[in-house]
Amino acid sequence: MLKVNDINVYYGAIHAVKNVSLEVNEGEIVTLIGANGAGKSTILNTISGLLRTRTGDINFLNGNITAMAPHRIVEHGLAHVPEGRRIFLQMTVEENLEMGAFTRTSKEAEKDLESVYNLFPRLLERKDQTAGTLSGGEQQMLAMGRAFMSRPKLLMLDEPSMGLAPILVEQIFTIIQELNKAGTTILLVEQNAQMALSIADRGYVLETGKIAISGTGKELSESDEIRRAYLGG
Repeated sequence: MLKVNDINVYYGAIHAVKNVSLEVNEGEIVTLIGANGAGKSTILNTISGLLRTRTGDINFLNGNITAMAPHRIVEHGLAHVPEGRRIFLQMTVEENLEMGAFTRTSKEAEKDLESVYNLFPRLLERKDQTAGTLSGGEQQMLAMGRAFMSRPKLLMLDEPSMGLAPILVEQIFTIIQELNKAGTTILLVEQNAQMALSIADRGYVLETGKIAISGTGKELSESDEIRRAYLGG
């Protein structure tokens, strides 16, 4: 479904992502793990068109999206929930969700709004509430629900558990698995490596902008090197 081939991304003179290649197959949950500053978010931002690579290419559903505008990438079926949620704080919950359906007809969006409320009952309770007054967990649910409103074939999630209480982290990861079982392919960047690897089919470990190791979620979670570095074991 997604193939990233030999990308190199810079912030000015800083070489943030170095010769990275990865792929995500339809139906998978694939995770990127690594320390802060390893380049995980930069990779997602480059895939979604917010940053540009100097080399290589990015293919999604057999089409080259390397130079495509971000809104066109969304139209092709790739949605991105960025780190920090980035919801519209002054809008209501329902208005935020409707913004996620800007590529869809009103009739299509109405049906998907019902699906989002079924998936996130808390959002239905808060639908007329201003988004800025939601808790951190509710804001994360809203960011995910807004992305789902574009009916993505591939959903990229950047640090969905950041700043959340453990019980909410479990809820978010359960929802990620439910989305995947319902047919959405997932590319997950997550600081909580143990949780990410526990649900991932495959994973890539980034170190200073490079992929250091890759394997199945089970292989990486059982690796002594990975356990010492990221799992506290």
